[in-house]
Parts: sequence; structure tokens; C-alpha cells
Amino acid sequence: MSKRKTVVLSLGGSLIVPEGGIDTKFITGFRKLVARRAGAGRRFVLVCGGGTTCRAYQRAASEVAKPTVEELDQLGIEVTRLNARFMRLVFGAKAHPDIIIDPTAPVRVSRPIVVGAGWKPGSSSDLDAVLLARKFGADTLINLTNIDHVYDSDPRKDPSARPIKEISWKEYLKMFGTKWIPGLNSPFDPVAAKMARRLGLKVAIVNGRKLKNLEALLDGKKFVGTLIG
Repeated sequence: MSKRKTVVLSLGGSLIVPEGGIDTKFITGFRKLVARRAGAGRRFVLVCGGGTTCRAYQRAASEVAKPTVEELDQLGIEVTRLNARFMRLVFGAKAHPDIIIDPTAPVRVSRPIVVGAGWKPGSSSDLDAVLLARKFGADTLINLTNIDHVYDSDPRKDPSARPIKEISWKEYLKMFGTKWIPGLNSPFDPVAAKMARRLGLKVAIVNGRKLKNLEALLDGKKFVGTLIG
């Protein structure tokens, strides 16, 4: 690997394809932000999730058939790969031409943007992001989601939910559990969380839609979000 500084972004699928369809306005702004900073000694590794589309497919499959847990996971993985193909096209010539599917396989990268997707059943694409952070020597991973913080309870159900600015991996796993379920909607996949804890990796949870906030984080300035680890 080259000695570029690497920034790993785990991009939630619900940011790429929210309920109303592909959000081209967000994608355009996100592309400008990342492309402007990629290069000159800095690499971006972008790992795409499945999000709303993934859960819609899994829900529909469970209504009309009896898929196994592994089959539901594999369905979700295919959605992450479609999202990744799309995002690779978005970044054009700046992006490595191949989607990284196996984060443990050897890879030679010369371009400043790398796009990855889901690998195998048993976890979400968050784990792939953690493994790619290890591969490229990143010590912090930015998880882009549609919430501003990790909260002490579900803010959609509990109006008194309080935001958490910093939390240890031990406390996070105690709060959100350690098991993976296909389609699980948690701030960070518990399987990925256990791996990040073992690696000593820090994860910042931020609202990906707030691009100015993401810009502040990338520039080492004060940001709104939750730092785990």
C-alpha cells in the first residue's frame, strides 16, 4: 500500500436511496465534497450499505416466501453492490475501476477513491469498512447515517432520548447488543463494533446529509456527532 492518508467512509444505503428514490441532490453535493479532497496524499475508501432498499427487499421476500437468514443477508449484500456500482460511476475516473467485495483480498490501488460493498453473510457492510480501515491503515472510520448522534434510546419513539457525544466500545455493545440480524437498523453493526474494538479503531457517527458538518470533521474541526471508542 502507498503511504496516502486514508479516510474510510461507511455510507448508509438510506442516504443513497431514501424512501423517495435516489437522492441526486445529495449525491452531487457528496461527490463534490469528497472529490475535492481526494488526491494530494489523501485517499477515500467509500463502503456502501443497503439501507432502505435492502430492508424493503428482505421484508418482501419474507412475506411471500420462507428465506433463510443467510439468504436474506445475501439479498442485502446484492443491494450494497448495486449501490457501490452506482457510486463508483458517480466518481468516474477518480475511482478505482473495481468494486472491492472481499476486504481481505490483496488489492493494488493507484486512484484516490476506492468503493467497496458487502462481502459475505453474517454482518453488514460496516464490517467491510472496518476491515478496509485495517487494510489501508486508517485509525478512524466515519459512519455516515441519517441521525445526528447515537442516542440513549430510540428518538423516534422516545422524545426524551438524549444524544451521546462519546461512548466506549464496551458501553456501546452493552447498549446495542452483540448479535447481527439481517436488516438490523442500528447506528453501527454489532459484529463490526466487536472487530473495531479489537483493532482499537475509532468510529465517528455523523449525519451524512449535513455535508457542512462532514466537511468540518474531515478538516479536523469541531463537528456534531458521536465518537465511539
